[in-house]
Amino acid sequence: MKWIMRLLGVLLLIVVVAVGSLFLLPKDRIAKIAADQLRKVTGREVSISGDVSMTFWPVLGVTAGQLEVGNADWAKDGAMLSTSNASIGVDAWSLLGGEIKITNIEAQSPTIRLEQRRDGRASWQFTDGTGEAQIETETSPARKAKAVTIQQLKITDATLIYDAEGADLVSYQGVDLSLDWPESTGPADIVASLRPARDKVTVEATIDGFASFLTGAVQPIRARLSAKGGGVTLTGRGSLNGAVAGDMWFKTSDTGAFLGELGLGDVTLPANLGRKADIKAQVTLTPDRRLALRELVADLGGNTLRGAADVTLNGVPQVNATLSAGTLDLTSLSGDDNAQSSAGGSSTGQGSGGIDGWSKAPIDAGGLASFNGAIALQADSIDLGALKLGATRSLLTNDRSRMVFELRDVAAYGGKFAGEFVMNNRNGLSVGGSLKALGVEMQPLLRDTADLTRFSGKGDAEVSFLGAGGTVDAIMRSLRGNGAIKVGRGAIEGIDLDKLLGSFDVEGGTTVFDSLVANFVIEAGVLRNDDLLMLLPNFNATGSGQINIGAQTLDYTVVPKALRVNGARGLAVPVRISGPWADPTIRPDLKAAIDLNFNAEKKEAEERVKQKLQEKLQDELGTIQQDGQSVEDAVKDQLEDKLKRELLKIFD
Repeated sequence: MKWIMRLLGVLLLIVVVAVGSLFLLPKDRIAKIAADQLRKVTGREVSISGDVSMTFWPVLGVTAGQLEVGNADWAKDGAMLSTSNASIGVDAWSLLGGEIKITNIEAQSPTIRLEQRRDGRASWQFTDGTGEAQIETETSPARKAKAVTIQQLKITDATLIYDAEGADLVSYQGVDLSLDWPESTGPADIVASLRPARDKVTVEATIDGFASFLTGAVQPIRARLSAKGGGVTLTGRGSLNGAVAGDMWFKTSDTGAFLGELGLGDVTLPANLGRKADIKAQVTLTPDRRLALRELVADLGGNTLRGAADVTLNGVPQVNATLSAGTLDLTSLSGDDNAQSSAGGSSTGQGSGGIDGWSKAPIDAGGLASFNGAIALQADSIDLGALKLGATRSLLTNDRSRMVFELRDVAAYGGKFAGEFVMNNRNGLSVGGSLKALGVEMQPLLRDTADLTRFSGKGDAEVSFLGAGGTVDAIMRSLRGNGAIKVGRGAIEGIDLDKLLGSFDVEGGTTVFDSLVANFVIEAGVLRNDDLLMLLPNFNATGSGQINIGAQTLDYTVVPKALRVNGARGLAVPVRISGPWADPTIRPDLKAAIDLNFNAEKKEAEERVKQKLQEKLQDELGTIQQDGQSVEDAVKDQLEDKLKRELLKIFD
């Protein structure tokens, strides 16, 4: 036993002398030894410079003025880690057992570059650096990776670069990161804060089985991203390659501010269409950033949508979705954010025209740039501000700020609609469309689109139009297009044409007609028509004139004609309708009525007067009117002859 104790004492002395001699080595030699040890741990090239200190037991640690850890040999750019004032500690006893237990990592202002390939390789996956191969570069490593744990990690003011093959480069500055992972087989708590834009964005996550997670296994995850304006919560499962599945809850009080803080730019969403949001769904995210949403319920601040969607998140989101809704309020797309509708009610405000004219509030169409794609929509009813639609089946497509709202099967105003409505904000806002209406009630349609309430009837209509401008007023004043209308039995309130033909009284009353047809063109916000034909039981009516849509005024003449009076010629009394279309002035044009109805009698009377005048001139002056000669010329010739005769008398 004595010899055994003496032998152990000698060995201990040798170890003490050997370890003590290390502290007598110069700093560059210590740095080289530390770098070699870290190379063996990580399988990467490591360089240490500047002020260096080192510990060996129970923690293999190094503190260095400058530290750089190389990247995988297949990585494209730069070191994986480069930092100043760094310290790293590795549990020496665990290392002897084949486990890499990093007790602490601290770094100030590091640059961390992480790269990932589609085949699963990741630059943060380490292998044992001993032997000929320092790091595995194959898809399925020939050498099993060492288990790695990091008990404590603290990084401040970092530059983080993440380059995933096939996705956009992600780069953040001013990143703070902390990791608490006390047990190698247990969960890890991660807290990160960064500033993609102005204010801080915080990410908090708990990942179970973190050691397995680091090797690529799928593990339970609970995560929360918070920023000014809202946040996202995820409860599910995920892996290190970016695959995630679980329940997602996205809630914002200001979606534009939230997206702006994530570095997505200034996004202004319309009211009731996501300006604030409460969205829940089952989500699946693939490593190439393809997002699938199922069992989606989205409250967009007044409108609730249900359905499913697939979204590609590289660059501007590409959306393909199938959605359904009850009552869908889209009045904000017309530029009238104050307009609100409810079941059984209608929107109010300047956006729909009226005595105050069209709204001059600027229309913010920036939301058209927030996504591209196609959305199939089915709704019980849709309020577009100017139009109120019933049960609707439609397809909305958006391509680089040009949104097309295609109406495929729409019930509205007692009939059916088909066509499309377009909003284009590529080079300034313009709106246009091509619509057809079959069997619709004209009074509510004209009331909602033009604030006209005097005309009623059921019929067909079609219109193509295009307008441009930054306000509803500017768009209405720029409209151009064409269309036609055909109505069966209907009525015009405020004028009784039967009474008019009997007494020329146009105050009050109602005209009931059997049919009405008209074609029109629109130019610079003014609708013009010259072929109106309205048939009534005892007479017909024609019309021509203009409706100034931009100014909301009328200047139109209707000519009713009684068919069974004035012999076979009938009796026509033109009526001029003019002034603001909300309260126009209606009066008969008596001069035009005389010209229309008594033109023959007027000519006959003129001939009789002219004949009597000729006879009078001949009797009084002796003037004889020659064929084709006017009365004035005949009198003039008579006077000239008389003057000539008087002048000749001077020479007698």
